[in-house]
Amino acid sequence: MRTRGWVLFAAMSLLWGIPYLFIKETVETFTPFAMVAGRTLGGALILLPFALHRRALRPALAKWPWVLAFGAIEMAGPFLLLGHAEQSLPSGTTGLLVATVPLVAAIIAVLRGDRTVLKPLRILGLVVGFGGVAVIVGGHGFAADPGDLLAVGEVLLVAVLYAIAPFIVATKLVDVPSLGSITLALTAVGLFYLPFALLVPGEPPTLRSTLSLAGLAVLCTALAFIVFFALIDEVGPARAPLFTYVNPVVAIALGVLLLGEELSLGLLVGFPLVIVGCWLAATGGRLRQRRDVGIPEAVPPL
Repeated sequence: MRTRGWVLFAAMSLLWGIPYLFIKETVETFTPFAMVAGRTLGGALILLPFALHRRALRPALAKWPWVLAFGAIEMAGPFLLLGHAEQSLPSGTTGLLVATVPLVAAIIAVLRGDRTVLKPLRILGLVVGFGGVAVIVGGHGFAADPGDLLAVGEVLLVAVLYAIAPFIVATKLVDVPSLGSITLALTAVGLFYLPFALLVPGEPPTLRSTLSLAGLAVLCTALAFIVFFALIDEVGPARAPLFTYVNPVVAIALGVLLLGEELSLGLLVGFPLVIVGCWLAATGGRLRQRRDVGIPEAVPPL
Protein backbone atom coordinates (compact mmCIF):
# COMPACT_ATOMS: atom_id res chain seq x y z
CA MET A 1 0.00 0.00 0.00
CA ARG A 2 1.33 3.44 -0.92
CA THR A 3 1.88 6.28 1.55
CA ARG A 4 -1.38 7.91 0.46
CA GLY A 5 -3.23 4.70 1.29
CA TRP A 6 -1.71 4.54 4.78
CA VAL A 7 -2.61 8.20 5.41
CA LEU A 8 -6.21 7.59 4.36
CA PHE A 9 -6.31 4.39 6.43
CA ALA A 10 -5.11 6.30 9.52
CA ALA A 11 -7.62 9.08 8.87
CA MET A 12 -10.53 6.63 8.70
CA SER A 13 -9.36 4.84 11.85
CA LEU A 14 -9.69 8.18 13.64
CA LEU A 15 -12.76 9.59 11.89
CA TRP A 16 -14.88 6.51 12.61
CA GLY A 17 -13.28 5.90 15.99
CA ILE A 18 -14.23 9.25 17.50
CA PRO A 19 -18.04 9.30 16.89
CA TYR A 20 -18.66 7.47 20.16
CA LEU A 21 -16.89 10.23 22.09
CA PHE A 22 -18.87 12.91 20.25
CA ILE A 23 -22.16 11.04 20.73
CA LYS A 24 -21.50 10.69 24.46
CA GLU A 25 -20.86 14.44 24.74
CA THR A 26 -23.75 15.46 22.47
CA VAL A 27 -26.48 13.56 24.33
CA GLU A 28 -25.47 15.25 27.59
CA THR A 29 -27.77 18.11 26.54
CA PHE A 30 -29.26 17.29 23.13
CA THR A 31 -31.93 14.61 22.83
CA PRO A 32 -31.05 11.58 20.68
CA PHE A 33 -33.59 12.90 18.13
CA ALA A 34 -31.81 16.26 17.91
CA MET A 35 -28.43 14.54 17.69
CA VAL A 36 -29.52 12.41 14.73
CA ALA A 37 -31.25 15.30 12.93
CA GLY A 38 -28.29 17.64 13.37
CA ARG A 39 -25.72 15.07 12.35
CA THR A 40 -27.50 13.83 9.25
CA LEU A 41 -28.74 17.18 7.93
CA GLY A 42 -25.36 18.78 8.58
CA GLY A 43 -23.57 15.97 6.78
CA ALA A 44 -26.04 16.08 3.89
CA LEU A 45 -25.58 19.83 3.38
CA ILE A 46 -21.81 19.39 3.15
CA LEU A 47 -21.98 16.39 0.79
CA LEU A 48 -24.70 17.85 -1.46
CA PRO A 49 -22.37 20.02 -3.61
CA PHE A 50 -20.09 17.01 -4.21
CA ALA A 51 -23.07 14.83 -5.12
CA LEU A 52 -24.41 17.47 -7.54
CA HIS A 53 -20.97 17.95 -9.11
CA ARG A 54 -20.63 14.21 -9.74
CA ARG A 55 -24.28 13.92 -10.87
CA ALA A 56 -24.78 11.18 -8.31
CA LEU A 57 -28.27 12.11 -7.11
CA ARG A 58 -30.27 11.18 -10.21
CA PRO A 59 -29.31 7.46 -10.09
CA ALA A 60 -30.05 7.45 -6.34
CA LEU A 61 -33.48 9.04 -6.87
CA ALA A 62 -34.28 6.36 -9.44
CA LYS A 63 -33.82 3.74 -6.69
CA TRP A 64 -35.30 5.84 -3.89
CA PRO A 65 -37.21 3.02 -2.10
CA TRP A 66 -34.00 1.04 -1.62
CA VAL A 67 -32.04 4.17 -0.72
CA LEU A 68 -34.61 4.92 1.99
CA ALA A 69 -34.41 1.32 3.20
CA PHE A 70 -30.62 1.64 3.35
CA GLY A 71 -30.93 4.95 5.23
CA ALA A 72 -33.34 3.45 7.74
CA ILE A 73 -31.12 0.45 8.47
CA GLU A 74 -27.70 2.13 8.25
CA MET A 75 -28.53 5.53 9.76
CA ALA A 76 -32.01 6.14 11.19
CA GLY A 77 -32.07 3.14 13.50
CA PRO A 78 -28.39 2.93 14.52
CA PHE A 79 -27.84 6.66 15.11
CA LEU A 80 -30.86 6.91 17.43
CA LEU A 81 -30.07 3.67 19.26
CA LEU A 82 -26.45 4.73 19.81
CA GLY A 83 -27.54 8.12 21.13
CA HIS A 84 -29.94 6.52 23.61
CA ALA A 85 -27.48 3.79 24.65
CA GLU A 86 -24.65 6.24 25.31
CA GLN A 87 -26.77 8.07 27.83
CA SER A 88 -25.73 5.24 30.15
CA LEU A 89 -22.92 3.24 28.46
CA PRO A 90 -19.26 4.31 28.30
CA SER A 91 -18.27 5.45 24.82
CA GLY A 92 -15.37 2.98 24.61
CA THR A 93 -17.59 0.02 25.45
CA THR A 94 -20.10 1.17 22.85
CA GLY A 95 -17.42 1.36 20.17
CA LEU A 96 -16.19 -2.12 21.00
CA LEU A 97 -19.67 -3.68 20.99
CA VAL A 98 -20.36 -2.14 17.57
CA ALA A 99 -17.18 -3.84 16.34
CA THR A 100 -19.07 -7.15 16.44
CA VAL A 101 -20.51 -6.31 12.99
CA PRO A 102 -18.32 -8.93 11.20
CA LEU A 103 -19.64 -11.62 13.55
CA VAL A 104 -23.25 -10.77 12.70
CA ALA A 105 -22.41 -10.48 8.98
CA ALA A 106 -20.96 -13.99 9.06
CA ILE A 107 -24.16 -15.37 10.62
CA ILE A 108 -26.31 -13.57 8.03
CA ALA A 109 -24.14 -15.02 5.26
CA VAL A 110 -24.76 -18.54 6.61
CA LEU A 111 -28.51 -17.90 6.71
CA ARG A 112 -28.28 -16.79 3.06
CA GLY A 113 -26.66 -20.09 2.10
CA ASP A 114 -22.96 -19.22 2.12
CA ARG A 115 -21.25 -22.37 3.42
CA THR A 116 -17.74 -20.89 3.28
CA VAL A 117 -18.48 -19.26 6.64
CA LEU A 118 -18.79 -22.72 8.22
CA LYS A 119 -15.04 -23.30 8.06
CA PRO A 120 -13.58 -24.26 11.46
CA LEU A 121 -11.58 -21.04 11.99
CA ARG A 122 -14.60 -18.90 11.16
CA ILE A 123 -16.80 -20.84 13.57
CA LEU A 124 -14.07 -20.45 16.18
CA GLY A 125 -14.11 -16.72 15.48
CA LEU A 126 -17.85 -16.53 16.15
CA VAL A 127 -17.45 -18.37 19.45
CA VAL A 128 -14.45 -16.29 20.56
CA GLY A 129 -16.04 -12.99 19.50
CA PHE A 130 -19.32 -13.52 21.28
CA GLY A 131 -17.40 -14.89 24.26
CA GLY A 132 -15.61 -11.54 24.36
CA VAL A 133 -18.95 -9.73 24.41
CA ALA A 134 -20.07 -11.91 27.33
CA VAL A 135 -16.86 -11.07 29.23
CA ILE A 136 -17.35 -7.33 28.63
CA VAL A 137 -20.99 -7.39 29.74
CA GLY A 138 -20.27 -9.56 32.78
CA GLY A 139 -17.13 -7.64 33.71
CA HIS A 140 -19.02 -4.35 33.85
CA GLY A 141 -21.82 -5.85 35.90
CA PHE A 142 -24.43 -4.78 33.35
CA ALA A 143 -26.58 -7.78 34.19
CA ALA A 144 -27.26 -6.22 37.59
CA ASP A 145 -28.59 -3.00 36.03
CA PRO A 146 -31.56 -3.48 33.67
CA GLY A 147 -31.03 -0.02 32.18
CA ASP A 148 -27.43 -0.74 31.25
CA LEU A 149 -28.38 -4.19 29.97
CA LEU A 150 -31.00 -2.58 27.72
CA ALA A 151 -28.33 -0.20 26.40
CA VAL A 152 -26.05 -3.16 25.61
CA GLY A 153 -28.94 -4.75 23.71
CA GLU A 154 -29.46 -1.52 21.76
CA VAL A 155 -25.79 -1.43 20.70
CA LEU A 156 -25.83 -5.08 19.68
CA LEU A 157 -28.96 -4.35 17.63
CA VAL A 158 -26.96 -1.57 15.96
CA ALA A 159 -24.36 -4.19 15.01
CA VAL A 160 -27.12 -6.30 13.45
CA LEU A 161 -28.42 -3.34 11.44
CA TYR A 162 -24.91 -2.40 10.29
CA ALA A 163 -24.42 -5.99 9.15
CA ILE A 164 -27.69 -6.03 7.18
CA ALA A 165 -27.23 -2.71 5.37
CA PRO A 166 -24.39 -3.84 3.04
CA PHE A 167 -26.59 -6.61 1.64
CA ILE A 168 -28.99 -3.91 0.40
CA VAL A 169 -26.08 -2.06 -1.22
CA ALA A 170 -24.67 -5.24 -2.77
CA THR A 171 -27.98 -6.48 -4.17
CA LYS A 172 -30.18 -3.43 -4.80
CA LEU A 173 -27.87 -0.38 -5.06
CA VAL A 174 -24.83 -1.90 -6.75
CA ASP A 175 -25.21 0.37 -9.81
CA VAL A 176 -25.90 3.56 -7.80
CA PRO A 177 -23.00 5.91 -6.93
CA SER A 178 -22.26 5.66 -3.21
CA LEU A 179 -22.11 9.44 -2.84
CA GLY A 180 -25.63 9.79 -4.22
CA SER A 181 -27.05 7.06 -1.97
CA ILE A 182 -25.37 8.47 1.14
CA THR A 183 -26.42 12.09 0.47
CA LEU A 184 -30.04 11.19 -0.29
CA ALA A 185 -30.26 8.83 2.71
CA LEU A 186 -28.79 11.41 5.09
CA THR A 187 -31.24 14.04 3.86
CA ALA A 188 -34.24 11.73 4.25
CA VAL A 189 -33.23 10.59 7.74
CA GLY A 190 -32.55 14.17 8.86
CA LEU A 191 -35.90 15.44 7.61
CA PHE A 192 -37.69 12.50 9.26
CA TYR A 193 -36.17 13.22 12.69
CA LEU A 194 -36.33 17.01 12.49
CA PRO A 195 -39.93 17.32 13.83
CA PHE A 196 -39.08 15.05 16.77
CA ALA A 197 -35.95 17.10 17.44
CA LEU A 198 -38.02 20.28 17.55
CA LEU A 199 -40.89 18.87 19.63
CA VAL A 200 -39.04 16.77 22.21
CA PRO A 201 -37.41 19.09 24.77
CA GLY A 202 -33.83 18.64 25.86
CA GLU A 203 -31.44 20.40 28.20
CA PRO A 204 -30.09 23.87 27.33
CA PRO A 205 -27.25 23.04 24.93
CA THR A 206 -23.75 23.59 26.21
CA LEU A 207 -20.84 24.72 24.04
CA ARG A 208 -19.20 21.31 24.49
CA SER A 209 -22.29 19.42 23.32
CA THR A 210 -22.81 21.79 20.41
CA LEU A 211 -19.21 21.40 19.23
CA SER A 212 -19.53 17.64 19.55
CA LEU A 213 -22.65 17.65 17.38
CA ALA A 214 -20.84 19.77 14.81
CA GLY A 215 -17.96 17.30 14.91
CA LEU A 216 -20.35 14.43 14.24
CA ALA A 217 -21.78 16.19 11.19
CA VAL A 218 -18.58 17.62 9.71
CA LEU A 219 -15.88 15.13 10.67
CA CYS A 220 -17.60 11.81 11.32
CA THR A 221 -20.18 12.04 8.54
CA ALA A 222 -19.32 14.38 5.66
CA LEU A 223 -15.50 14.29 5.79
CA ALA A 224 -15.44 10.61 6.76
CA PHE A 225 -17.43 9.58 3.71
CA ILE A 226 -15.25 11.67 1.39
CA VAL A 227 -12.11 10.08 2.84
CA PHE A 228 -13.71 6.63 2.71
CA PHE A 229 -14.45 7.01 -1.02
CA ALA A 230 -10.84 8.10 -1.57
CA LEU A 231 -9.59 5.09 0.39
CA ILE A 232 -11.70 2.73 -1.73
CA ASP A 233 -10.25 4.30 -4.87
CA GLU A 234 -6.73 3.90 -3.47
CA VAL A 235 -6.77 0.34 -2.05
CA GLY A 236 -9.99 -1.20 -3.38
CA PRO A 237 -13.24 -2.20 -1.65
CA ALA A 238 -11.87 -5.43 -0.16
CA ARG A 239 -9.04 -3.82 1.83
CA ALA A 240 -10.67 -0.47 2.64
CA PRO A 241 -12.87 -1.66 5.57
CA LEU A 242 -9.90 -3.16 7.44
CA PHE A 243 -9.58 0.07 9.46
CA THR A 244 -12.70 -0.99 11.39
CA TYR A 245 -10.44 -3.22 13.50
CA VAL A 246 -8.64 -0.08 14.72
CA ASN A 247 -11.79 1.96 15.48
CA PRO A 248 -12.46 0.33 18.88
CA VAL A 249 -8.90 1.10 19.99
CA VAL A 250 -9.50 4.78 19.23
CA ALA A 251 -12.92 4.76 20.93
CA ILE A 252 -11.62 3.12 24.10
CA ALA A 253 -8.50 5.32 24.29
CA LEU A 254 -10.49 8.53 23.88
CA GLY A 255 -13.05 7.43 26.44
CA VAL A 256 -10.35 6.71 29.01
CA LEU A 257 -8.19 9.76 28.30
CA LEU A 258 -10.84 12.45 27.74
CA LEU A 259 -13.90 11.23 29.61
CA GLY A 260 -12.20 9.40 32.46
CA GLU A 261 -14.02 6.13 31.65
CA GLU A 262 -12.95 3.03 33.53
CA LEU A 263 -10.59 0.58 31.84
CA SER A 264 -12.03 -2.46 33.58
CA LEU A 265 -10.66 -6.00 33.67
CA GLY A 266 -13.67 -7.18 31.66
CA LEU A 267 -12.86 -4.66 28.94
CA LEU A 268 -9.17 -5.55 28.91
CA VAL A 269 -9.94 -9.26 28.56
CA GLY A 270 -12.96 -8.94 26.28
CA PHE A 271 -11.42 -6.42 23.87
CA PRO A 272 -8.82 -8.76 22.30
CA LEU A 273 -11.36 -11.60 22.23
CA VAL A 274 -13.83 -9.50 20.22
CA ILE A 275 -11.19 -8.22 17.78
CA VAL A 276 -9.61 -11.65 17.22
CA GLY A 277 -13.05 -13.23 16.90
CA CYS A 278 -14.15 -10.65 14.32
CA TRP A 279 -10.95 -11.13 12.34
CA LEU A 280 -11.30 -14.93 12.29
CA ALA A 281 -15.02 -14.79 11.42
CA ALA A 282 -14.46 -12.28 8.61
CA THR A 283 -11.24 -13.65 7.10
CA GLY A 284 -10.94 -17.27 8.20
CA GLY A 285 -7.48 -16.50 9.55
CA ARG A 286 -6.05 -15.15 6.29
CA LEU A 287 -3.55 -12.34 6.51
CA ARG A 288 -4.51 -11.15 3.02
CA GLN A 289 -8.14 -10.24 2.51
CA ARG A 290 -10.12 -12.15 -0.10
CA ARG A 291 -13.68 -11.16 -0.78
CA ASP A 292 -16.20 -13.99 -0.37
CA VAL A 293 -19.23 -13.98 -2.62
CA GLY A 294 -21.71 -14.43 0.23
CA ILE A 295 -20.47 -11.61 2.46
CA PRO A 296 -20.53 -8.10 0.96
CA GLU A 297 -18.05 -5.67 2.43
CA ALA A 298 -19.56 -4.09 5.51
CA VAL A 299 -20.28 -0.41 5.60
CA PRO A 300 -18.17 0.61 8.59
CA PRO A 301 -19.94 1.82 11.67
CA LEU A 302 -20.51 5.54 11.83
